[in-house]
Amino acid sequence: MGARLRVVLDQLVHVVDADHAAAAVDLTIGLVATAPSGCTVDAIVPAGAEVTVTGVSDVRTLNLGRRELAAAWQMGIAPGVGGGLIHSPSLMAPLVRHDRVHDNDQTTVTVWDLQAWDAPELLSKSAAGWQRAMLKRAVKHADAVVVPSHAVAERLSELARVGDRVRVIAGAPPRGFAAPRDADARRAALSIPSEYVVLTGTAASLEAGFRGAVAAGLDAVVLDASEGSEPRLSELASITGLPERRAHVRGTLSPEDRAAVLAGAAAFVATSPVAGWPWRAVEAMTVGVPVIAVDSGSHHDVVADGGMLVSETDLPDAVAEASRAAGARLRVLAADRSRAFSWASSAERVWGLHADL
Repeated sequence: MGARLRVVLDQLVHVVDADHAAAAVDLTIGLVATAPSGCTVDAIVPAGAEVTVTGVSDVRTLNLGRRELAAAWQMGIAPGVGGGLIHSPSLMAPLVRHDRVHDNDQTTVTVWDLQAWDAPELLSKSAAGWQRAMLKRAVKHADAVVVPSHAVAERLSELARVGDRVRVIAGAPPRGFAAPRDADARRAALSIPSEYVVLTGTAASLEAGFRGAVAAGLDAVVLDASEGSEPRLSELASITGLPERRAHVRGTLSPEDRAAVLAGAAAFVATSPVAGWPWRAVEAMTVGVPVIAVDSGSHHDVVADGGMLVSETDLPDAVAEASRAAGARLRVLAADRSRAFSWASSAERVWGLHADL
């Protein structure tokens, strides 16, 4: 008799981190495609959610909406969920006492980053508190905790007593992520200049990125800026010598718009060393853009030889080099490295994890 893997499909993008929501869907598609013979994929969703993944065998729709369900699971209340093999692509999971040995019940969760501990200012107080509380529940009840890189695994082990339950399973770029045919029109609609570098990071780390744009003689486009941060970031750019009119701050964009912006960049610059899956760096490599990243454990694990890993001090010179002579070589390296990541590969490892448990 085959196994039924039940996935917590937490994909409501209006209340969930958009990257996590997309990853949940993409991983579920991968799990369906790579299911071993006789095995099936089911979904567990909050009330009001719609499952659009073809091939999911059964959908358990719970009585609570997403926000109420998150609060209930935080308190260890999980009525109507049932047992079996449960995998969550996030910390949103029914982490309660269960019997893996006698009932073959398993619950595994995923920790994509450790912002709630290392950069709590990037989250609301409620979001940071919820993540800390859910990790405590995972320490008590999860049969395995999935992380996207060895650096995150090492940092997690410093924060929580997870022992040998940590498993490293990388993420991947969004399915079909590529420069759209109307990339020029999308960039024009977003008021993106013709020559620029793309920056990501926190307000504390972006200064080196702005200096890199100055060294390269290019405009800077900041992605994923938090709401209301534009004045502060524009002022920071001005302090580094980049006129405010050449600093273009943008918030959360759709995958199609992000692909258009990244594909048109002279370089992509990741300035934050926070432990986590570097979503935008992987996307930049996927569209073959030169990648420069602050040397950190996560970037070392994921970007590796697909880009330039440098200290914060050396970052401006690296950006200038990448946008000029080294650009062609770095584009090839980035594209080659991106092929190391796919949701099918990640899904196969999730199936293997539950088989091992």
